[in-house]
Amino acid sequence: MGAPAPSLLSGPDHSTAVVCGSNDGVIRRTPAGFAGVLALPARENTATVPTPDPPPPRTADAGWSYMSHPWIDRPAHKAWLHSEAQRLLSFGAAAERPEAGFGWLDNNGLLEAVHGTPTWVTCRMTHVFALAHMMGVPRAGTLADHGVRALLGPLRDTEYGGWYGGINPEDRPTQTAKSAYEHAFVLLAAASAAAADRPGGRELLDLAIAVIEERFYDEKLGRCHESWDRAWTESEEYRGINSHMHLVEAFMATAEVTGRSHWLERALRIAEFAIHEVAADHDWRLPEHFTTDWQPLPEYNTGDRAHPFRPYGVTVGHLLEWSRLLVQLDQAFGAAAPGWLMSDAEALFDAAVRRGWHVDGAPGFVYTHDWNDAPVVRERMHWVLTEAIAAAATLLRRTGDPEYDRWYRTWWDYAERVFVDRERGSWHHELGPDNRPSDTVWSGKPDVYHAFQTAILPLYPLTPAFCSAVGAAPEWD
Repeated sequence: MGAPAPSLLSGPDHSTAVVCGSNDGVIRRTPAGFAGVLALPARENTATVPTPDPPPPRTADAGWSYMSHPWIDRPAHKAWLHSEAQRLLSFGAAAERPEAGFGWLDNNGLLEAVHGTPTWVTCRMTHVFALAHMMGVPRAGTLADHGVRALLGPLRDTEYGGWYGGINPEDRPTQTAKSAYEHAFVLLAAASAAAADRPGGRELLDLAIAVIEERFYDEKLGRCHESWDRAWTESEEYRGINSHMHLVEAFMATAEVTGRSHWLERALRIAEFAIHEVAADHDWRLPEHFTTDWQPLPEYNTGDRAHPFRPYGVTVGHLLEWSRLLVQLDQAFGAAAPGWLMSDAEALFDAAVRRGWHVDGAPGFVYTHDWNDAPVVRERMHWVLTEAIAAAATLLRRTGDPEYDRWYRTWWDYAERVFVDRERGSWHHELGPDNRPSDTVWSGKPDVYHAFQTAILPLYPLTPAFCSAVGAAPEWD
């Protein structure tokens, strides 16, 4: 396809970021707002410059130091984050498919027709644009509406209920199985669209709740089926933690929007099993693959170790993502929160850093390691780093421990050095062990969900869900 049409998204100082095409097929974006002052110019993506460890803790007699003021509290850093969020929105707007929903963007920000309209991508982008609308970004609401229409329209199975895994340009399903992973994101998108008061948002939320409760969630067990065939007659002989992690995220958002506390109880039951029981029993090496009676499968996918959704071994980024989610659950329950939520969140963070960061002699988080902590897939995924940054920011906000600020600064420096793509937009979604762009697990730049959430998280109060956070007054006005 050709370059996308120009798109305007408001910058933090009421300027605009222009998305435009160029003769060489590469998307060029003019910086918006603070970009001219704070954003760095395009640069070569190299791996020759080592990333230092966090600076040592400040001693009692060290006197004044800028380290005593966390980045997340600094107006200039918050302005930089806001500019980064706007840059990501500008890139993501090109994912709009005229037929329906949102498609898969390549490294230049152009739609890859071969992927059609994946449901999970459409859900993530609908969620992002619903949040952006609540933030006050012009045009974001209409993009969220575009996603809602697709989820109420061709992506939905009107005969049997639920949602397909995706559709092709002719609106025919590319995957008819009904998975908990996709449905978790349908619920998340619906909750955010409803929170943003977008047309069809509440209808979509009601439909998603009904499918989750009728087809996936087992109230007695407190966990979900992994997937079904199209007609809901046969369930997959597998249970997975990845889908349950995203269900926890979606359940908290649903609780915030509906005011129904049982969604928080459900999220807590999942987290207690996955983290406080299973992860803790394995010294914070989280098994993610299980039989239907929830027995771990430690050798699952040993022949497909770099699987994008079900990789072999321990997925480092999920430890960090769970760490953030546990802190958000702690916020949701307030004074009634069980004490293990915070202690487990910190234990997961420590395990991920100790076993995943800089463990193969080069900067970055490895994608996975085995049960003896040896790196397996050494590629660096952008989403792992974004979740590390988000976890550090969340734990810093909740505990005030300056160690999390040191990691937060270290990882943003590393992100800017090798992941953030200021020439073509968004972030490189995968780097090789040499910290140069690669595509062994992920191709292109499918969505901006992880990076956008990480950019906006420090701008708002710590809440159980992003949709409730952006509905509150920003802390930096």
